[in-house]
Amino acid sequence: MSSTSAAEQRESWVPMIAIALGQMLMSFNVAALPVSLSGMVASFGVPPTTIATGIVMYSLSVAGFVMLGAKLVQRFGSTQVFRVVIGMFAVAQVLMVMAPAAPVMLSAQLLAGLAAAVIVPALVALIAHHYRGAQQATAVGALGSARAAAGVSAFLIGGMLGTFIGWRPVFGILVVASVVVFWLSFKLKPEAARPEVKIDLVGVVLAAAAIIMIVFGFNNLNRWGLGVARPGAPFDVFGLSPAPIMIVVGAILLQTFIAWCRRVTARGGTPLLDLSVITSGRERAAVYAMFTVVGLEAMLNFSVPLYIQIVQGRSPIETAIAMMPFNLTVFFTAMLVVKLYDKVTPRRIAQGGFILCAVALLWLAWVVRNDWSAVPVMFGLITFGIGQGALVTLVFNVLVTAAPKELAGDVGSLRGTTQNLAAGVGTAVAGALLVGLLSAGIVVRIAENPLLPPAVVSQIDLDSINFVSNDRLLGIMERTGAAPEQVIEAVRVNAEARLQALKIGLLLMALFAALAIIPAGRLPGYRPGEIPDGITPRGGKA
Repeated sequence: MSSTSAAEQRESWVPMIAIALGQMLMSFNVAALPVSLSGMVASFGVPPTTIATGIVMYSLSVAGFVMLGAKLVQRFGSTQVFRVVIGMFAVAQVLMVMAPAAPVMLSAQLLAGLAAAVIVPALVALIAHHYRGAQQATAVGALGSARAAAGVSAFLIGGMLGTFIGWRPVFGILVVASVVVFWLSFKLKPEAARPEVKIDLVGVVLAAAAIIMIVFGFNNLNRWGLGVARPGAPFDVFGLSPAPIMIVVGAILLQTFIAWCRRVTARGGTPLLDLSVITSGRERAAVYAMFTVVGLEAMLNFSVPLYIQIVQGRSPIETAIAMMPFNLTVFFTAMLVVKLYDKVTPRRIAQGGFILCAVALLWLAWVVRNDWSAVPVMFGLITFGIGQGALVTLVFNVLVTAAPKELAGDVGSLRGTTQNLAAGVGTAVAGALLVGLLSAGIVVRIAENPLLPPAVVSQIDLDSINFVSNDRLLGIMERTGAAPEQVIEAVRVNAEARLQALKIGLLLMALFAALAIIPAGRLPGYRPGEIPDGITPRGGKA
C-alpha cells in the first residue's frame, strides 16, 4: 500500500518552470542568431558566415565541455551549480547587447556556451531529482517542447524587434529572463554534493580537443579549402588544407578519449563519460539519430534565413513569418508525440520521422523558388517540422529511460555533446556546402558566358565568393566599369547560381535524412518511462 501511494504521489510543477526556462534560455539564444543575421552583418560589417561562426562558437564550447559540466553537477550538486551558471549566462548576454564588434559577439557566444555546457546536464539531473514515473516522462517531454517553444519565440520576437528596433534588444530579453530563472532556482530542492566524484582532467583535455578540432575543421572547409590549401588558410601541410586534417585528427582524438574512458573505468576510477550509457546498439542508434536530426535542423535554420535575408534582402520579421510554420509544428509535435509512446514503438516513430524529413526536403528542393511564403514551401516546412519535433523528444527519451538515475548527468552530457556538436557541424557544413556550390555554379556560368569577358571577370575576387543581395552585387559590378548589359547578366548569373546552390543543398540534406532511417531501425521497441533507479537490463527484448 505504501509503495502504491508513493508511486501516485505528485510533485509540484513549480521546479519544472525553472528547468524549462533554463532550456529556453539556451535555445532562444541559438535561434535568435540566424534571425538577427542581417542586422549583425550591417552592424559589424562582416559576411554572414562570420555570424554563423557565432553559432559554431556557442555549440563548440557546449559540446567540448558539457562532459566536464556533468561532473561538476555531480560533484557540487545540480541545484547549486545551476544557479551559478545561470548568472554566468546572464553576463554573456550583457556582452551580446553591448558588443561593438564581431570579436566581442563571438566571445559572448563562447561564454554563453561554457555556461550552457553545465546547464545542459544540470537540467537532466534536476528532472531526475524532482520527478518520478509519469511525471518524469512528462517532464522530459516538456524539456523538448521548451526547446521548440524557444525557437518559435526567437523567430517571432526576434523578427519583430530586429525589423522595428534592432537586434540588440533581442538578447536584452535573455538578460531579463536569466534573472527570472536565477530567482526561480531558489524554488528547486537542494541536492547533496558528492565529494567522491573525481574529475578526469586527461579526459577533459581529450574530449575538448577532439570536438574543437572536428568543429573548427568543418567550419573552415570553405575558407581554408576542401583539399588543396586556399589563400585564406593560416598554414598548409605539404600544400594540403588544414581543415580536413583537423577533422581527421579530431576523430582520432575522439577514439582516444573513448579508449581512455574504458581504461579509467577498468582501474576503478570515475571516467569523464560513463560509457555504460551507450553500451547497447539501441542506445548508440539513439545518439546517431539525435546527431542527424539536430544537424539537419541546424542546416535548415541557417540556410533559410541566409536565403531570405541576404539573398532576397527581406527583413527579420519576414524571416520569422516564413519560418513560423516550421517552428510551430516542431513545438506542438514535441508536446504531442508523447501521447504515441503507449501505442507506437520508438523504432517506428523514428523511422517515420526520418521519412517525413527526407520527403519534406525533397519536396522543398523541387518547389523552392524565390518566395518562401508560397503554400508549397510552407507545406514542406510543416512536414519537416513534424518529423523533427517527434525525433528530438523521442531519442532523448530513449537515452533517459535506458540509464540508471545516478547516471542522469552522464545522459545529460551525452545529449549536450551530441546536440551541440551536431548543431556546430550542421551550421558549418551548411555554410561551406552552400558557398562551395555557389562558387562552383558562378565559375562555370562565367566561363561559358560571352557577355562577361575576362577583362570584367578579372576585377571580381572569385576566391571569396559569398552570398550577397542583388543590390550589393550591382554596387560591386558598377565599380568594375562594366557595361549595363554586363551588370544585368552578372546579376542573372548570380541569381541562378544561388537558387541552384540552395536546391542541391536541400537534396543533399534529404539524402542525409534518408540514410538515418537505417540506424533508426535499431532503436528499442519499449515505451519510455521512468529513469531507472538501478541499471536497466541490456539484454531485454527491444
